[in-house]
Amino acid sequence: MSPTGILVRPLMPGDAAALHAAVRASIASLSQWFPWAHAGYSLADAESRTAQCAAARERGEEHAFGIFAGDGELLGCAGLNQIHARQRSANLGYWVGEAHRGKGVATRAATQAAAFGFGDLGLVRIEIVTLPDNAASQRVAEKLGAMREGVFRNRIVLADRARDAVVFSLVPGDLERA
Repeated sequence: MSPTGILVRPLMPGDAAALHAAVRASIASLSQWFPWAHAGYSLADAESRTAQCAAARERGEEHAFGIFAGDGELLGCAGLNQIHARQRSANLGYWVGEAHRGKGVATRAATQAAAFGFGDLGLVRIEIVTLPDNAASQRVAEKLGAMREGVFRNRIVLADRARDAVVFSLVPGDLERA
């Protein structure tokens, strides 16, 4: 258990059932931000995702973390992806199940994921990219001490449609100042 009251650790294949339950419990809200969280999200989808996470971690391409309560319940996920080794940068993403929102879970988990990126991976820049109407994710970025760099046109593609996005950045030291 971490001092933050949650355990943030790499997702493993054995977490598939917990991931499936967490996603299914929040499918309506998650589906508006994440195309993979569709109405038919199945245990096989969760098994595939956890296996992909383990393989991507082995290759150094992605570090997906489960956010667990003391009783072992999966509350959500946080992680670093789009890792660019030469530029020493990555993207930070996070989501928390509906029943656990508004309690600081995403902020605590994202802080731990970012600290892992700066400390263990030696990153010098982490971006947080949100849709303009995702105010909750933007609040988390601000609580981390991230700097809002602006709205970037056609920054992400969601459901085969280019969308503008708000981009925040974290650099070493930002977490300590937050």
